[in-house]
Amino acid sequence: MDQQDRPEAGETQRKIEIFGREFSMPRSRALRIAIGVLLIILGCLGFLPVLGFWMIPLGLLVLSYEFHWIRRQRRRFAVWWQRRRRT
Repeated sequence: MDQQDRPEAGETQRKIEIFGREFSMPRSRALRIAIGVLLIILGCLGFLPVLGFWMIPLGLLVLSYEFHWIRRQRRRFAVWWQRRRRT
């Protein structure tokens, strides 16, 4: 592991877990935001081949690690989903 690959003191490596698999996100906050926005914009073109509407929730998931109001909605959805599955 190179010196560049190691997180600095107090900085944690951000990871996203999707269907039991973990994916590392870039350390740069601006890059994470750009990836999230790009996924949402391209997801709106989901009617085209290769692109898909699946990109919109993935972009929101990436942005939820940066913005508290998106994170709050994600947590509300997770609670609602768990309650719905129990009944």
